[in-house]
Amino acid sequence: MGTLLTAGSLALVFSLALTPAFIRLFRRLNLGQFIRDDGPESHHVKRGTPTMGGIVFILATLFGFFVAAWLNGGAAITPSALLVLFMLVGMAAVGFLDDYLKVRNQRSLGLGGWSKIAGQLAVGTAYAILAVQLTNADGLTPASTAISAVRDIPGLDLARIATAVPAVGVILYLLWVNVLAAASTNGVNLADGLDGLATGASILSIGAFAFIGFWQFSQACGGDRVQPDNVSKCYPTADPLSLAIVAAAICGALIGFLWWNTNPAKIIMGDTGSLGLGGALCALAIETHTELLLLLIGGLFVIEAGSVIVQRAYFKATGGRRLFLMTPIHHTFELMNWREVTIVVRLWIVTGILVALGLGVFYAEWLG
Repeated sequence: MGTLLTAGSLALVFSLALTPAFIRLFRRLNLGQFIRDDGPESHHVKRGTPTMGGIVFILATLFGFFVAAWLNGGAAITPSALLVLFMLVGMAAVGFLDDYLKVRNQRSLGLGGWSKIAGQLAVGTAYAILAVQLTNADGLTPASTAISAVRDIPGLDLARIATAVPAVGVILYLLWVNVLAAASTNGVNLADGLDGLATGASILSIGAFAFIGFWQFSQACGGDRVQPDNVSKCYPTADPLSLAIVAAAICGALIGFLWWNTNPAKIIMGDTGSLGLGGALCALAIETHTELLLLLIGGLFVIEAGSVIVQRAYFKATGGRRLFLMTPIHHTFELMNWREVTIVVRLWIVTGILVALGLGVFYAEWLG
């Protein structure tokens, strides 16, 4: 618990105190946000706001986690934790290239669609392979080949489904991880359209995994904390406490960043931040074996991405008619003349409700 609190606190202080320095640096380097002409007119005032702010909270996360781990003997530095950080930094690197090209070319499009997908696939595939190859001190791997809800679902073990042709099981597993990675990264990316929206929602969603990780640690199979009557309900998660510590470090970094990112934002996370956060969210769900629960815990990101998918499908099916005024869905509320702060706070409330529901499902399964 001490390491968890230390990691979150150090990351918070880093991002809260040093974000102004990064804002000045990014302005000096002319790293300003480019705004689409076809977006809401209210967004044009944000043109030139320093972008790539994800660099700040990623550095804060790394600082908070590694310093806290070092102060407490290094036990928190496990394969599971390092893989979450790998997804955070790896996906952020893809986003950084996208942001850099936008700034350099002064247009709202950076990496081409296929180039971005290729980058995400490279990071996601590397993560997927490492997650079932690396082992911790107890011989457990961070991930399994089974699709999970609150725990692994034995009937959906992708390796066992394809026992006759092992290569098929490997391909199915890699596809599943990359689908999760693409959904989470693009969901957070689409939500990052209003000041503080994606930051606040990510704090709530990733904070849920800090709770899940700590609970799994307290009820870990083979641990001395689990009560004899609860052994049958123990969790075989690899290094759940280190996952909770990483999640706490990310949350602390985001809270400090939100101070400067809230309306009117002094800095924008950019694709650097949104893709990185989506990658971390995906890794936390996979390694806590709560993949399908991400539909609730990351519910706002599902809604944002879903609104785009539904809009496009409806547009094609009806020959050009629109279901929403504009997508992602938060733009519809803007065109309905809702104030930006009102939209953000209300969507934070929606996120909080969905996260609470997800945690309720998680805890109810243990009680049952």
